[in-house]
Order: sequence, then structure tokens, then C-alpha cells
Amino acid sequence: MTRSFITRIGVPTVTATAAVAALSIATPAASANTVRLPAQTKSQQIADGTSVTIERSNERATIAGPMAATPLHRSVVVSGHYSIRLSKKSPTVLLQAGYIVGCQVSVGSLTTTGTGSGADTLATGAVTGSGTAGGSLSLGPGQAATYYLTDFERTDPFGADQHKFYVMYRNTDHAKLNYVNTTIGVNGCAGYAQARSFANVSVLNPTTDQVVTLYGKPFSLG
Repeated sequence: MTRSFITRIGVPTVTATAAVAALSIATPAASANTVRLPAQTKSQQIADGTSVTIERSNERATIAGPMAATPLHRSVVVSGHYSIRLSKKSPTVLLQAGYIVGCQVSVGSLTTTGTGSGADTLATGAVTGSGTAGGSLSLGPGQAATYYLTDFERTDPFGADQHKFYVMYRNTDHAKLNYVNTTIGVNGCAGYAQARSFANVSVLNPTTDQVVTLYGKPFSLG
């Protein structure tokens, strides 16, 4: 049995001190097919002159396609590593990572981008359906949704649990995040399904609130 976990390295905010958080437990099917995806790097200079570099490596997906007993269900077990570097320290860096999953739609044409105005706008864009962290996605033909690897939990002013789909780092010029054997389930898709990884890195300082996004290579879920 394989234990899934996510780790982050950098200078996390005080309310996100856990170094390891369990996400799910999964055992890939015997007939599963493992796809190793290419390493990718993106560098971009943002408005205040800071250079932001996102690197993705060791990404792989173990795919269990539709089965005769449950033809509308399939799953994929994903792993990967992100490294973020800034040319100078920023008071706040937010990292949001996940996968865009589509049913009978080419995910290579879909984006999930952030456009400033704080963390709540990190995941706005052309993806239909609702996002989730953990569990499964329910998709019909022509639909797509975002699966979040990052899930930052805190208590709101009224004592209720609150989830934000990013992890936060303070006063740093670097960050790393690993995810291992995280299972994404897809239900209800009668046709082909695809997925692609993404990472949104938001740099917040007194003069800039800007997001840099790196997309992965699309792959088939069968």
C-alpha cells in the first residue's frame, strides 16, 4: 500500500507549519499504465523587476482506465516536484498546484490563471465545473474541472474551518513542494478523459501582486 503525502520547503506562514500532510492512500491497479512526463521550466520577470522561475520535475502519472464493472469510473495516481526561485525575497509567496481534468475535451486548450487581487483569484479562468482537493471529480461530456493538490486549512474569525487552495511562504526567495501518489478519481465520463498539471505562483509585496503559471503536458486517462 502506498501512502500519499505532500511536503513543502521554504519559509511557510506560522499557520501552515506542518511539513507533511497526508492526502490519500492508494494502490495502483495491476493493469495500470505509468506515464513519465517531461521536466519543464518557466522564467518570467514581473512588474517590480523580480525574476520568478518555476521548475517541475519527476512528474509521473499511473493510470487505471475504465473497468468493465465500472465503465464510467477511472483514476490516476500522480507524483511530482516543484521548485520556485525568486531573484529577491518577497514578503509573501503563494503556491497553488493541481491538475485540470477534462471529459471529451482537450485540456491543452484550457487554462486556470490568477490575475492579482490576492489569493482568492488564483484559480479563475476558463475551466468549467468546481474545483476540489481530495476525493473525485464528477464530469460529463465537454466538462472540465480543477483538482487542487494544495489545501491550506485555517480557522476563520468565527471558529469555523476554512480552506484555501494554496500554501503560503513568508519572507523567502525560494520554495519547494513534493507530492507523492496522490489519487484523482473521475466519475461519469463516458468518453475519453485527459489531464494536465499546473502551478500558479503569486508574488505579493508592497508594489506587486502578480501570478506566474506553469502548465504541464496533457496526458490521457483512457
